[in-house]
Amino acid sequence: MIHVIAFYLFAVMTIASGAITILSRNPVHSVLWLILAFFNAAGLMILVGAEFIAMLLVIVYVGAVAVLFLFVVMMLDIDFAELRAGFVKYFPFGTLVALVLLAEMVLGIGAYKAGAIQLGTPDGTAATPAGTTNIEAIGGLLYSRYLFLFEAAGIILLVAMIGAIVLTHRQRGDTRGQKVSKQIARRPEEATFNVKPEVGKGVQL
Repeated sequence: MIHVIAFYLFAVMTIASGAITILSRNPVHSVLWLILAFFNAAGLMILVGAEFIAMLLVIVYVGAVAVLFLFVVMMLDIDFAELRAGFVKYFPFGTLVALVLLAEMVLGIGAYKAGAIQLGTPDGTAATPAGTTNIEAIGGLLYSRYLFLFEAAGIILLVAMIGAIVLTHRQRGDTRGQKVSKQIARRPEEATFNVKPEVGKGVQL
């Protein structure tokens, strides 16, 4: 009984959070509701026994992606009037894309129900051994059969990170160069000095 109550609670909260994420006018509130939706989706994954996916939802999506969205939205000076103007400008194209996606979903569901797609039958070779958790099974596959693909994915992410750093790195010529040796050799009495200004006269810079 507790599983049924937990399922309906997480499911209702996930759907409600997703709807409010879309309908909210404040981008910061939208990101916060999105984080709540991720947490409830992680709860659903735990209920079905997929604790690894639940951990990924919390660590990757909530801890990295959603927080990044939140900081970007809060730090950028967004012109909402221009944003709404762009929405009206691209509304016909967005409607067309939405209709195409809807048609694909309808066709996919129809093909699935018709049974025309045969994905094969399991032969039992990929079954998880008894007493092994999902995380141990996934780790065993990643670091054995899919080791090279896992390392290739890591290299691709590393190259992408280096590329982003290189593209955003800028050298300014109007700044004074830093001399580390001079800074290290400087004595404390040369760095700061006490000033005793007279009352009501302030400090002369």
